[in-house]
Amino acid sequence: MLLRLVLISRPVLWVNTIGTTAIALWLAGALWEWEAIALLLWATLPFNLLIYGVNDIFDQETDALNSRKGGLEGARIASTESRRILAAVVLTNLPFVAFFFFTLPLDSLAWILAYIVIFVQYSAPPLRFKARSYLDALSNAAYAFPLVFVPLAFGAAPVWAAAIGLMAWSVAKHTFDAVQDIDVDRAAGIITTAVRLGPRLAMLWCTVWWSASTICFAFVNIPVAVANALIAGWLLLRLRRDPTPDGARRLYRYSIAFPYAAGSVAGVQIVASLLLGGYW
Repeated sequence: MLLRLVLISRPVLWVNTIGTTAIALWLAGALWEWEAIALLLWATLPFNLLIYGVNDIFDQETDALNSRKGGLEGARIASTESRRILAAVVLTNLPFVAFFFFTLPLDSLAWILAYIVIFVQYSAPPLRFKARSYLDALSNAAYAFPLVFVPLAFGAAPVWAAAIGLMAWSVAKHTFDAVQDIDVDRAAGIITTAVRLGPRLAMLWCTVWWSASTICFAFVNIPVAVANALIAGWLLLRLRRDPTPDGARRLYRYSIAFPYAAGSVAGVQIVASLLLGGYW
């Protein structure tokens, strides 16, 4: 059962929560604070199980039609698993939330609560953002919330250029990845941003948001901004050659690697700064 829960939590995508939390700790100068352990642990299996476990529970019909599901790119669950998955989501997340409630300041807790609610409502009714064009992409800005609530947890000011930049990046990334599912989503009656715009206009939408993210990152870290611009530009140019769901599907493995590649640029700097005895 544990292995099944790990697979449902999409470990290949954990970088989106662990990486963001680690960078937030670095920017806040709190890498060595003991409270950081709880935040990093929460960003592994528990929170990713909340994101993707809830998603799988409410997406069973569309997942059954999607050839990508059933492997590393997403689970395909049976209806009999829903109750156990929901119980696992509660049991793995509740201890962390309770700990944060008693140890973190209110402003940090407010962002953590928003982090949880947005991701639950992305998949679950009544709001179910994923079935609402534009809101599906915009709600993914929540992936950047650790860049806000982590520094607030340690009494530091968020680096807003980094936070807003990652919010914009996440909006673009969601729509880019959704292009491959246009046919499946349209058949299921789900009007995502990618379905609404179609592949070509979706590329324009992604270009605007990834450009905004690059500008924001440039105020924080030039190497990360350059890496972001190069990778985003390459993905968009490749999709332009074949602006279809099939074309986007062939690029998905590179899209998954995007945060790893860009994050490694920040990671090298984190390691170097630690070895040199500082954070910058």
